Amino acid sequence: MSERPTVLWATSPSPVSYEAAHAAMQDYARAIREDGAPEMIWLLEHPPLYTAGTSAKPADLRDPDRFPVFEVGRGGQYTYHGPGQRVAYVLLDLSQRGRDVRAFVANLERWIITALKAFNVDADVREGRVGVWVDRTRPGGQVREDKIAAIGVRLRRWVSFHGISLNVEPELDHFAGITPCGIDDPRYGVTSLVDLGLPVGMPDADEALRQAFQSVFESETMPGAPLA
Repeated sequence: MSERPTVLWATSPSPVSYEAAHAAMQDYARAIREDGAPEMIWLLEHPPLYTAGTSAKPADLRDPDRFPVFEVGRGGQYTYHGPGQRVAYVLLDLSQRGRDVRAFVANLERWIITALKAFNVDADVREGRVGVWVDRTRPGGQVREDKIAAIGVRLRRWVSFHGISLNVEPELDHFAGITPCGIDDPRYGVTSLVDLGLPVGMPDADEALRQAFQSVFESETMPGAPLA
């Protein structure tokens, strides 16, 4: 039986600017590829901002002057980041993990879904809609599903960067400045753990993410230093 890989688990105690995080993340991914640096999950929060993935459409930026907008190299469309949202940058070496992109993305989805089960949240993925969703349809009512977590990753020479974001207690109104992930349908919105009526703090969310990561990615975690 092979030994489970060890992944550094780092948490930034205060919000990190997107510019600093993006540069540090790319530098560390390069260090994994070229210098054999250990894999890392980096947890942080950002100040309020929007990011545009490679498929972003200008019309989906509804309020371009509300927050700074950053064009990034990950897949996907527009997303929001801000306080109360846990961003996890996923810096893993897929050359040591099977080189299967489809399985990797499925594991990211399963990671979030498993973590949410710690709070008795029944979440899942939806065909044709990226991210993790919660069914909020009331009996006899119109279909209503809200997104609680987003996924947007990129690979360079089999090392991943960017990652996931989980809505713990962000200002949900801040999502109104964009069409999140290009989905403009009144049946589909955005939610968070606190919006679902769960008084979950960031440390509780982090621990659920850590335990779920160890299970889904069959890895051990050890404390690491934040990159910025």
